[in-house]
Amino acid sequence: MSELQYTLAKSASLEGTSLHTGEKVTLTLQPAPENFGIKFRRMDLDDKPFITASVEKVQKVERATTIAEGGVNVHTVEHVLSALTGMGVDNAIVEMDANEPPIADGSALPFVELIKKAGIVAQSEPRHIFVVREPMHLESRDGSLITIVPDKKFRISCTHVGPQGRTTQFYSTEINPETYEKEIAPARTFVFYEDIAPLMEKGLIKGGTLESAIVIRGDTTLTKHPLRFNEEFVRHKILDMVGDLTLFGRRIQGHVIAVRPGHGPNTELARHLLKAYNEMRAMVPVPFDVPTGETVMDITEVMQILPHRYPFLLVDRIVGFQGENKCTGVKNVSINEPYFQGHFPGHPIMPGVLQLEAMAQVASIQLLRMPEHQGKIGYFMSANNVKWRKPVRPGDILIIETELLKVKRSIATAQARCIVNGQVVSEADLMFTIIDH
Repeated sequence: MSELQYTLAKSASLEGTSLHTGEKVTLTLQPAPENFGIKFRRMDLDDKPFITASVEKVQKVERATTIAEGGVNVHTVEHVLSALTGMGVDNAIVEMDANEPPIADGSALPFVELIKKAGIVAQSEPRHIFVVREPMHLESRDGSLITIVPDKKFRISCTHVGPQGRTTQFYSTEINPETYEKEIAPARTFVFYEDIAPLMEKGLIKGGTLESAIVIRGDTTLTKHPLRFNEEFVRHKILDMVGDLTLFGRRIQGHVIAVRPGHGPNTELARHLLKAYNEMRAMVPVPFDVPTGETVMDITEVMQILPHRYPFLLVDRIVGFQGENKCTGVKNVSINEPYFQGHFPGHPIMPGVLQLEAMAQVASIQLLRMPEHQGKIGYFMSANNVKWRKPVRPGDILIIETELLKVKRSIATAQARCIVNGQVVSEADLMFTIIDH
């Protein structure tokens, strides 16, 4: 049974100070409908604009993740996103009257408590989960290494390495509401003492205090409260990673293995996941509205016009004629096609020449249905301006569009193209002749 999407049962608010801007801010979590995702809303602006929590909206990744749309931005989104994802919330509106959430104690725990205050309810639509099927590896110039491999759960194994090896820590856990609340959410943000002055010179951490962050100075830590975990630093890195990967827009089923992660590498992984997802979805056939009525020809009728038979009949159905010149056919590409045994083992691709043949067969049907050509055969004479643009794979539905340009006695010319999921995969200019049996 598919997992369901979840949203908040009611609204809940939290007040505080932003870490980098130092501004006072009120953050309110609101319920949202199915398939809405997570969106931030700037309530302090006149038109109260929404900004989708998407990696495509990432503007900046220096010490925090900033998203923007149309000149409106939201800084330091990772902690609240981490809490929503970690606690299992799929759809929510994050309203703020400033451009950055409150830093609170530097962890995601205040947001977890806010989510629990609002309550979580199941919705009717299934949850969107991206299942990692092949390993993906990223390396950054700063020494960051991130790999994601298949797994039955969402797991993160992380190694944090500080300057000169200081504060090197490792932690690994499955990310679910129970483990997230106990093991990850309480981990606070931290900063090295020598980085404070440069950050302040850049206008950052204006709202930073020892109540909202841990300062590491040499072998000691400066904090108003004791460390919550022996591995608090690396756990916070996992917290950030959960938030940044939320920008992918879908739940992840896979194991992330990271060394020296950061907001830049994290969001880069989110981009690669989005690319892999889009490539996967491109293989899903676009719903095709098959016309009904006299223009539709089933396979039996196609075989009454074309002499081709297995394994060389490359048209399954004619789904439309437009006037005397245009014809649209369909070829359902199956793994059972005999040519896939050798083209290519382990990487099945429909040969381009067979796509060309399919175009010629559809164009021939347009010509052979004319009274003067019925009962004849179309022979190829030439193919010009042939282009193969994208591979055609098993499971694709090949839409073949042809247009007769000129018919003179027994010679005809036509333009043709093959389309998969709305994208042209091949095209050609054809010439053929009509002869008697």
